[in-house]
Amino acid sequence: MAAELVEAMNMVKSFRVLDLQTLLSSVGRSKSGLKQDLVSRALRLVQGECSPELLREIRQLYESRFPKKAARAAVAAAAVPVGLGVGGSRTGYHSSPSPSPNSSSSSSSSSSSSSLRSGARSQVGSYLNGLDKPPQSRQAAGSVKLASLPFYQTLEVLLPPTELVPQNSEKLQDTPCAFELSKAQVERIRNSRELDTGLKSIQVVLRLCYADTSGVQEDQYPPNIAIKVNHSYCHVPGYYPSNKPGVEPRRPCRPVNITSYLSTATNRLVVTWGNYGKRYCVALDLVQVLTSEELFAMMKRFSVKSPEQCREIIQDKLRYDPDSEIATTGLRVSLMCPLVKMRLAVPCRALTCAHLQCFDGVFFLQMNEKKPTWTCPVCDKPASFELLIIDGLLWELLKETEDVEEIEYLADGSWRPIREEKVRDRDRERSNTPEYPVMQIGSPEVNGHSPAHSSGSQGGAGGPGAVVDLTQDSSTEEEEEESEGDSEESDERPAPKRGRYAYDKDLVTAY
Repeated sequence: MAAELVEAMNMVKSFRVLDLQTLLSSVGRSKSGLKQDLVSRALRLVQGECSPELLREIRQLYESRFPKKAARAAVAAAAVPVGLGVGGSRTGYHSSPSPSPNSSSSSSSSSSSSSLRSGARSQVGSYLNGLDKPPQSRQAAGSVKLASLPFYQTLEVLLPPTELVPQNSEKLQDTPCAFELSKAQVERIRNSRELDTGLKSIQVVLRLCYADTSGVQEDQYPPNIAIKVNHSYCHVPGYYPSNKPGVEPRRPCRPVNITSYLSTATNRLVVTWGNYGKRYCVALDLVQVLTSEELFAMMKRFSVKSPEQCREIIQDKLRYDPDSEIATTGLRVSLMCPLVKMRLAVPCRALTCAHLQCFDGVFFLQMNEKKPTWTCPVCDKPASFELLIIDGLLWELLKETEDVEEIEYLADGSWRPIREEKVRDRDRERSNTPEYPVMQIGSPEVNGHSPAHSSGSQGGAGGPGAVVDLTQDSSTEEEEEESEGDSEESDERPAPKRGRYAYDKDLVTAY
């Protein structure tokens, strides 16, 4: 009964506010107050009135709240048998066992019960943190499949995908693990080539993903992830900054290299993660890291589509369809890479893409080596490394044409450059530009009129053309002309008549 009481109290502590209110209202208690008040009230209820009806109500609420955990507990209880002693009493360990004539039978029964427990535990298996795991969860964790990574070639599996199981109700969980490398694995890592200073091509990487068996799982970090190997924290990739307002920064989920933290003895690994309702798996692999140059060499060896196959694809796209209202007579393809806006060197595209436009394969691999997205830059559809091909026909055309930026595929599989049409369009635009007469300022006659300021009167009719001083300010000329006009008008205007006094009437000063 004490065990059931402790179990009921743990269930009550995991209830939400609605569950606590339902429990308290079912027994006629007050359901008002904060969550901590409801929890303390429910715990006092369990301790004071521990009836079978109350325990049944608590278990039903818990099963409705956590159906998966209840099912796992039922499977684990059914899988692990409990050894029974003589008279139906439970066998266990006693500090001072009393001798009895049936000591041999009791010892045999206890050994058989312990063997049953050990056999059941070996069949059930254990989690990474040492807790017992039911067969159903073992199968679920074992059937999780991680996605293959082009730049990581798996050599050996050190730890298959194993589920991270919370040990308590805390949000931050620590999952320990211990493993040891063999001598052959240590020598393999030590003798591998260096990609960079202190960075070997053969590494031990840790991968994390969702514990989902419905399909292939991509790498996914739990929240608050931290990895400690032999009392040293490993470097985990940070977040990518987001330039868009309102968009949270995204974290690249890559395999974590833990090679430099390992030793030849037993290695102890602790994964710290946030328990927020989602299930995660951890795996350890011995991999060989490949570069973009090595992947490109593999593409040239295995993924080149012949020109004849490419012509067949073009003819299929341009074949006449009587049911279609639009007849396509040609397909234009640019010879410029949409990624870097430069001329293509190695034309690539994915098998799943419906377009014939290609992108540069070398730049595409280099970009995914730094920031793996594996997305087609033309149609934004997934373009994984396994689906990439090299267009052999366009590769030959790039070698034949050097100053062509665009071509057009025809229905018979042939092609023609678009350069001539562009030049023709440019000439047509130039020819359609209207031409206006150009006025020469220094000529003696412009449109049949002589310039205003000309030196012809001084130097004769056959003298040089008039020179106009463009540095002279036009406002000063206008002011001089106005002043001259005012002087002429003042000379012609009669003097004002003066009266008896020698002063003007309009200029009398008032004192």
